[in-house]
Amino acid sequence: MEKITLTVKGMTCMGCVKSVKNVLEPIPGVAGVDITLENGQVAISFDPAKAGPDQFKAATQDAGYEVVGNG
Repeated sequence: MEKITLTVKGMTCMGCVKSVKNVLEPIPGVAGVDITLENGQVAISFDPAKAGPDQFKAATQDAGYEVVGNG
């Protein structure tokens, strides 16, 4: 398993957190999603053979949020 942390803008409430989790968790290979609303940090544990950062960014953006950085 690998872990990546994305910085996401646009999350303002727990409903936003739930929306982001709902688009990330179904991606094959994602083992867990941990979101900190206060600083917009989205930590994703994943199997790199099945999923990657580009998929996570695309899914988050499709949900209406902006990915501003990772690391």
